[in-house]
Amino acid sequence: MERGVLDAFGLVNCASRGPVFVYQLRRGRTPRATLLTYRAMLRSFLLLVIAFCVSLSIHSAQKPNIVLVLVDDMGFADLGCYGADIIETPHLDKLAANGLRFKQFYNTARCSPTRASLLTGLHPHQAGVGYLESLDKGEGHPGYRGRLNDQCVTIAEVLREEGYLTAISGKWHVGGSRGVVPWKRGFDRSLTAINAAFYYPSSKQAQTMYLNGEPIDPYSDKLPKDWYASDLFADFGLRFIDEAIEDKKPFFLYLAFSAPHFPLQAPSETIAKYKGKFSEGWERLREPIYRKQIEMGLIDANWPLSPLHPDVPDWDKLKPEHRDRMEHIQEIYAACVDRMDLAMGTLVDELEERGVFENTLLVFMSDNGACAEQGPFGRYSGPERSGTARSSVFQGQSWANYSDTPFRMYKHFTHEGGIATPCIVHWPDGIKKSKRGGFIEDWGHIVDVMPTFLEVAGAQYPKEYKGNKIQPMEGTSFVRTLKGKSLKRKGPVFWEHEGNRGGRLGKWKIVSILNQPWELYDMEKDRTEQVDISAEHPQIFQKLITGYDAYAKRINVEPWTDTRNSAGQPPQIEAKYQIKDYTR
Repeated sequence: MERGVLDAFGLVNCASRGPVFVYQLRRGRTPRATLLTYRAMLRSFLLLVIAFCVSLSIHSAQKPNIVLVLVDDMGFADLGCYGADIIETPHLDKLAANGLRFKQFYNTARCSPTRASLLTGLHPHQAGVGYLESLDKGEGHPGYRGRLNDQCVTIAEVLREEGYLTAISGKWHVGGSRGVVPWKRGFDRSLTAINAAFYYPSSKQAQTMYLNGEPIDPYSDKLPKDWYASDLFADFGLRFIDEAIEDKKPFFLYLAFSAPHFPLQAPSETIAKYKGKFSEGWERLREPIYRKQIEMGLIDANWPLSPLHPDVPDWDKLKPEHRDRMEHIQEIYAACVDRMDLAMGTLVDELEERGVFENTLLVFMSDNGACAEQGPFGRYSGPERSGTARSSVFQGQSWANYSDTPFRMYKHFTHEGGIATPCIVHWPDGIKKSKRGGFIEDWGHIVDVMPTFLEVAGAQYPKEYKGNKIQPMEGTSFVRTLKGKSLKRKGPVFWEHEGNRGGRLGKWKIVSILNQPWELYDMEKDRTEQVDISAEHPQIFQKLITGYDAYAKRINVEPWTDTRNSAGQPPQIEAKYQIKDYTR
């Protein structure tokens, strides 16, 4: 060792006096010296080095595991812990009771854009996915390439650099058909399909699956026989976790369920659980959810329940055969959510069995609001009894209104019903017992997930990656909120999808449906967006509009020239669903 290093600790090698160290107190203290043998001192020093190395090893081992769970097309009120009183979700409710729930957490209103934003910490257009994967407008339109671009990094790419084993099980949908696949974007292990919107190997919509980049048939012997998608994705997530445990690595699992996306399919015995439970219809059944949300403190009693959309028919006026049809659609939907919750229960039980649950940060959310596609009456078709692998069932606009209680609108739209998601955060080692079961009052957004995960992992977000300049993260870590502190968001957050626009700054929110004027709401007094107060607050209204315009220009939003109906689809679809055909 160099003398300077030893002297920094007050150790001086006095070679001229023999193999001894002299310990000398610093000037200003009572002079005192103690002679130690060289061998004894060396032994002490080596013990210190070993202890330091062990400390580093323990510190590394204590990096939290991270599980990010995303469900598909599930409404704000479809979990018991968010107000559901019919659909059974005991496992997610238990996570909420032992963790924290955001009262207000936002996605980006649609599948691919939310996934792109969630994985990168950027807004969808910045990552290249301003619309679905299906749309690539070509060069010159960087916000609409249908795939993750090279100016972003995924959570997996960053965490892998920190020694995490990174895995995805489930739906990808951010460029798989365009050559952007999980195993090329940071995931060590993967079980995915390009879209993954199917539930059984025999589903009409079943696709080639990819196991760690290898294409396999849905009937492959590498998969369990007669699998159901929610079970399959949870099962493979656990297999990947076992590899991490064996390798003594922390893990990041992105578990992306396809449930409850259309075509809704579920085991018959689970569907049967809900027989007759929706017979009162969407309008009356919203009321008990609304009351429960108020009682649990999730929403303010001063916020009125939003009225049903004008395109949603009166349940009592439906013909009996159509009431039966609509009941069964919602029974199938409920079964899909039920089975997803069951898979979550399996995941949690197995994490506990492996002894890694306490140090696992688990975050659960949905990619958009409930799905109104196919209009007020949804879809109920197929060669077999609906809900089976060969059927095609959509929840539809009427039940979507129910699932998004108490809010307006649904998937596609930037009103609360389209962008508000349940968000459960569970982390035994990171959330004090005194805080568990409560709510996070600050509002969050999916761009906040990347900075949150990097903070708990001790990871640095790169300025460059593989020779490409990387755009800065857009979000704010919400780790502070897990400790009961304020989020301290620095500025507004904005949305755009299919010409539906929105923005939020503190309690203020602007929102606009395609080709319609902007509206302004006070989210503290009116989160159900009933009273437009833009005329009463012109300065904040204009400030947010100006901010949106700057945001749209900065992130490559382009004007939307198509038109959409109230279910968020091209208007020609609307002609198929005439209320007069279903009502008396």
